[in-house]
Amino acid sequence: MLFSDLMDTNTKAVILLSGGLDSATCLAIAIDQGFSVHALSFHYGQRHSFELQSARQLAHKASAAEHKIIEIDLATFGKSALTDDIPVPQHTSDSEANAIPVTYVPARNTIFLSYALAWAEVLQCYDIFIGVNALDYSGYPDCRPEYIESFERMANIATKSSVENNNTLKIHTPLIDLTKAEIIQKGTELGVDYSNTHSCYNPDESGTSCGECDACALRIKGFSEAGIADPLPYQS
Repeated sequence: MLFSDLMDTNTKAVILLSGGLDSATCLAIAIDQGFSVHALSFHYGQRHSFELQSARQLAHKASAAEHKIIEIDLATFGKSALTDDIPVPQHTSDSEANAIPVTYVPARNTIFLSYALAWAEVLQCYDIFIGVNALDYSGYPDCRPEYIESFERMANIATKSSVENNNTLKIHTPLIDLTKAEIIQKGTELGVDYSNTHSCYNPDESGTSCGECDACALRIKGFSEAGIADPLPYQS
């Protein structure tokens, strides 16, 4: 392999891009760090596709090297308000705040990261970015640092590139210790256009955010605490 090829390989990164606020910020951070980004999104049987429309816009405006949208069907298994006929909760009560919410999609990040790992190995790159957060988040177990650390250890014993060539894969989680306000401030500094993002679990037919689900509440709180106007309209 030529040295120039090696340099090109080492600057590639796969980024999980949902189209939401966090993944948009994560995309901007990866680009700011000098990576050539290969964006990966999923149509997994979720309630709506507005986030995917946002992901397409974000990847295009960021001049991503590639953007793949993978079709999988987690609705086959259900048991989540995002993939099943279960109402999306609004105005989460204090008694529910410490419970894993019904919007948790079983094993979603494990599945997404597995796809990202496969693509990274094909691309011969050793960096994956995911916008998980363990502060202002919905309490999903697959957003915690110990989960990411465990997946990264597994990845480095389960791939041909790690076993034969001693390549070390890194899962980057630049948002994991930030509040939602800090994420928004960071993204704003990097020029993220948050009008191109979508966070709501339960938008109307036109894509207007409900303003009442957990994802909307976290977003509204983040913009308020950051002292920055949220560019998205809300139903309420």
